[in-house]
Amino acid sequence: MPTYIHELPDWPRFRWDHEELATPLAAVRHHQGRLIGRMEGLGFQLRAEAMLQSLTEEVLKSSEIEGERLDREQVRSSIARRLGMDIGALAPADRAVEGVVEMMLDATQNYPAPLTEKRLFGWHAALFPTGRSGMTRITVGAWRTQDSGPMQVVSGPAGRERVHFEAPGAERLPAEMRALFAWFNGANGIDPVIRAALAHLWFVTIHPFEDGNGRIARAITDMALARSEGTPQRFYSMSSQIRIERKGYYETLERTQKGDLDITEWIAWFLQCLGRAFAGAETILASVLRKARFWDAHGGDALNDRQRLVVNRLLNGFDGKLTSSKYATLAKCSQDTAARDIDDLCHKGVLARDPAGGRSTSYSLIASAADAFEAVARWVIAHADKAAWSGPQMPSPEERRERTEQFRAIGREFQELARDSAAPLAYGDFASRLQTLHALGLFPDDRLVSAAAQAIHRSV
Repeated sequence: MPTYIHELPDWPRFRWDHEELATPLAAVRHHQGRLIGRMEGLGFQLRAEAMLQSLTEEVLKSSEIEGERLDREQVRSSIARRLGMDIGALAPADRAVEGVVEMMLDATQNYPAPLTEKRLFGWHAALFPTGRSGMTRITVGAWRTQDSGPMQVVSGPAGRERVHFEAPGAERLPAEMRALFAWFNGANGIDPVIRAALAHLWFVTIHPFEDGNGRIARAITDMALARSEGTPQRFYSMSSQIRIERKGYYETLERTQKGDLDITEWIAWFLQCLGRAFAGAETILASVLRKARFWDAHGGDALNDRQRLVVNRLLNGFDGKLTSSKYATLAKCSQDTAARDIDDLCHKGVLARDPAGGRSTSYSLIASAADAFEAVARWVIAHADKAAWSGPQMPSPEERRERTEQFRAIGREFQELARDSAAPLAYGDFASRLQTLHALGLFPDDRLVSAAAQAIHRSV
């Protein structure tokens, strides 16, 4: 039977190598400061949009780590409603979404308030409004009891389970949590980011609830990070990065909880993960700026309310491909109306029809010149083989292979241009490759070419 750190006589007197962590901590704090400064310079509207996206990702990914997938629009709408943000039509949210959003916003927006038993019980009750975890009834809004048996983290099939960790017994919880609250709410001279790493480890080691410990631990982490920054504004998602790196997360936690009280490895991993979360904020920033540029370019277009609603859904992140049936569902209109709206958006250069046709016809948003180059690339590559057969006479197999590869090579050039963020996209790059395609006998769809040309001209 392994010994866990909470069983050691000097628990919870954590220690770590300050010298080893000095450089990575300085780098993370520098990155943190630059990110906050950059976001503060965006202006109120863009900053609010970046915060909305970051909080949405945090809620979604924290739940995904536990195997629960929430509806993105419900989460986004719930956050916007609670923050008083106007994002147009708000999707009604179910109790599961409202609960996790309520917890996350209380942790981040009320970060200076003390962490208390009452507060954590409220978070736990919000996470489990029915008093059940799945089909199982659990103790809600209170510490787990001895009736639930040992709290173990296990994996593997029934009968061959592997125990990764066993938490302190239920009888220890009141005293353990009082110690954690006193430390978290007190002044102890520890760097605030290091405090966030410690708070996360300490809480998940105690594991005080029957379920929901991971989500609450991540909320406490966000609360501690908000304290480290002195602002409720969130511009990155630690949970998103933990979701990406969860194998390393669980392995590092297990080694730490089965080791001694030297937690240098855990803090080092936490700092590295946080640094990568800051880097991930660049994706959120790019998305926000892309959306702003799109509406700057299309602000004068006569789009109806249905079209604006669907386009905003695409700009906010849309799972899968847009089809006329999905459009009709999102806009709450008939298939005929959806088809007319889509046709109009294609004429305006907002949407481009994807290569596959028939009943599987789908459409992509052309929000930037990069989108335009990518859409043309997909069309060219999809039609390369068929186009290789065209010509005044039947090509030989060798000629066909050669022509197919020529078309695909040009398609790949379009893709490389689209993905090269360092090089500005120019109409000349587009026109020269289009001319080469025409000379070889491949003529991309006229409406796609028009949409691409409009997007490129708008970007100049």
